[in-house]
Amino acid sequence: MQWPEQRVILTGAGGGMGRLLAAELAERGCHLALLDANGEALEDLLSQLEPRRVTGITVDLSHADICMAAADQAQEFLGGVDILINLAGMMSFRAYDDEDPQAIERLLHVNLLAPMWLTRAVLPTMRRQGQGAIINIGSIFGSIGFAHFTAYSTSKAGLRGFSEALRRELADSGIHVGYIAPRAVRTPMNDDRIQRMGEATGMHMDPPEQVVQTIIEAIEQRRKECFIGFPESLFVRINALFPRIVDNALKKQNRIARSYATGDA
Repeated sequence: MQWPEQRVILTGAGGGMGRLLAAELAERGCHLALLDANGEALEDLLSQLEPRRVTGITVDLSHADICMAAADQAQEFLGGVDILINLAGMMSFRAYDDEDPQAIERLLHVNLLAPMWLTRAVLPTMRRQGQGAIINIGSIFGSIGFAHFTAYSTSKAGLRGFSEALRRELADSGIHVGYIAPRAVRTPMNDDRIQRMGEATGMHMDPPEQVVQTIIEAIEQRRKECFIGFPESLFVRINALFPRIVDNALKKQNRIARSYATGDA
């Protein structure tokens, strides 16, 4: 795939990985529609990019009608769309019995339903073109359900299932569907509690620059699925075949993590 002149919609552009990914895409000559809920972060990012090739759209991704309108606005600016990258996401690290029901609903809207809504909005354009790419940024947590990340893991598991089903549905359309799953990344989304828990449990956390480069490569190679990080990528396969082995392997880590999830550590 050749990057220059590709028309890209990127959600979560104002965040830690989003800013880096937007800059990489701009450097490669893409035309960009950048979506984020944080208008100030988006404006700061836009000031660093070439105005002719980029627009920013401040949008609350937790509402279907707003998502669809934002997708239409992005396509109008771009004159169509070649690639949709669903990067935006919310994190939740706490004991499930402490989760607020409204927070669960919002997390599922942003992490799972927004990518589905936005994909629905761009598919007619991609079908008319006979080509396009839907790239969903998931998580290793979507294949290995981690304790105290229950709502987050559930949302990413749903995103993986959506990607797999849609890929099969669009197999003869010329539209590529990719699912890219990083392990933990050192961004502000993983707050101090998660950072300290990660140190206590030996959790691997990757620098965002490294993850962004892998995302770029996976899109270039049109990979259907990409799991980032070893041994986590191996555990994904083990968990799919022998989940009870992973249950036992995570027992100690889960006990340590609980003290951070409940605020006792």
